[in-house]
Amino acid sequence: MHIQSGFRAPAPQQVKSAGVGQLLNAMQPAAVTLYAPDAEIYAQGDKAGPLYYVEFGTVRICRLTADGRRQISAFHIAGEVFGFEAASEHDSFAESVDGAGIRVLRPSCGEIPAQSLLTLALQSLTRTQHHLLVLGRRTANERMAALLVDLNDRQNGAGLVHLPMQRNDIADYLGVTFETVSRILRALKDQGLIRMKSVSEIELADLDALSAMCD
Repeated sequence: MHIQSGFRAPAPQQVKSAGVGQLLNAMQPAAVTLYAPDAEIYAQGDKAGPLYYVEFGTVRICRLTADGRRQISAFHIAGEVFGFEAASEHDSFAESVDGAGIRVLRPSCGEIPAQSLLTLALQSLTRTQHHLLVLGRRTANERMAALLVDLNDRQNGAGLVHLPMQRNDIADYLGVTFETVSRILRALKDQGLIRMKSVSEIELADLDALSAMCD
């Protein structure tokens, strides 16, 4: 279920990169569509085409394995663009995590800003490669540290990370169990590396040590 709206909600975490700013200037963003938590934005196998801009909220990119398990390959926060595909169909499906406001991006007057698109597509590819590296080579604690450091960099870099996703989302992103997510957070807290301000906010008490875990 989603609602078409011109309303622009405050987005304190929104940080536009230069590529996103150029893309928005060159394209014609549609009105904001509000997607309720867990609502589908597009399905796996849907025809690809337009890109999507996160005005506020968070989006998860998922796919189902042959045995029905869910894998989350990416989270997109306010100020980011998603929907890049190499083929004519979406390889994954996109869902709102926490009530996301999404704008569809279409070329203005038929012109496609090729350089901006290339920059953002390469950024998306780099994040995908980084995620695969995290899953393939790091312990569960190191995977969590990598997620926290990445979100801190993409939000505001102030050392206070907002986690809009549920623990089961984090588990499916890191390739661990729900119970493991809770155990890791407790361990990082006991080591003095993080402070749990609330269920959805974590203070990075020792950012240098967490970053070192990601190297």
